[in-house]
Amino acid sequence: MPFRINPLHMAVGLALSAAALTADAQYRDEAKPDSITKQSEKIWLGTEYTGKHVSTPRDAKGKPVLNGYWKLLHEADKPDGNLAKDLPGFRLPYTDAGKAALAANTKVIDPEARCIITGLPRAFTAVLPFEIQHNGVRFATFHQLGWHRLAWLDGRKPANDPDPRYSGNGIGKWEGDTLVIRSHAFKDSSDGRVWADDNANPISSEAVVIERWTRPDHHHLNLELTLTDPKYYSKPIKYARKFVLAPEGETLKEISCEWNTYWITTQLEPGPGKISADGNRYFGPDKQIVPDWPLGNVENDGRATGYWLYRKNKPKPSDLPPQPEAK
Repeated sequence: MPFRINPLHMAVGLALSAAALTADAQYRDEAKPDSITKQSEKIWLGTEYTGKHVSTPRDAKGKPVLNGYWKLLHEADKPDGNLAKDLPGFRLPYTDAGKAALAANTKVIDPEARCIITGLPRAFTAVLPFEIQHNGVRFATFHQLGWHRLAWLDGRKPANDPDPRYSGNGIGKWEGDTLVIRSHAFKDSSDGRVWADDNANPISSEAVVIERWTRPDHHHLNLELTLTDPKYYSKPIKYARKFVLAPEGETLKEISCEWNTYWITTQLEPGPGKISADGNRYFGPDKQIVPDWPLGNVENDGRATGYWLYRKNKPKPSDLPPQPEAK
């Protein structure tokens, strides 16, 4: 008896396939208007200042004032969220312990997705803006997902046995017009709760981070960062970024980072997800370099429950099943 296709079954199958493809396209934002992405880039990223030169603001002691809301000047062909941004081939100099720690990090859900404090140096590898406030006694940075870090500028000595922190324990001093902050006593990636960058690279309790901040004029801020971590890396790692002062009136967004345990554990694979050959873990399949605003929330009330949706790398219910291999 010849095989016959039921027209009704065929119609239903085609309809389901079309619906699946439509849902998949919606999930992947392939139908998302380009204006949304451009608007998000305008919110998160800085644009080079081209106006009249304005001198560096200074305090009563003549030191540069670093206060302001700062936005990243994105570097073309350089990956964001990657501590190896400035290294050949975007490769870090791991020790054997560092390789093992990286492998362990790929087996845990991203700490940031669990609403754990992002920490340093990861926060300064990100694309999100941040604010600086310092008064000559303390230097503070305030970050987009609702946390802050502090460093003392009052001449005190580092504590001999401080409690480990996600951002380390920071002590700062001025070297001419450069503010130098040395931080030590970090939490260790071995506890599964902290990464050094978005790509799951590790940081250890032996790490020391040196930040060198300069403000060459009113509108620009530069950071040169060095991570020395003999436990996980065979030599110091240098990392540099440039920021621009945000237009007047722009400030930190009000965001509540909320860990939806069920969603996280069922929708996210462990580790950083796919990292492209160019060293960047993007915010979507179209190589989007910033997350959309609002940060995935559907109620438009600052709840960042969907910020990590772009990292959802499990098969989706709308995905079609794999096609059988041709015989």
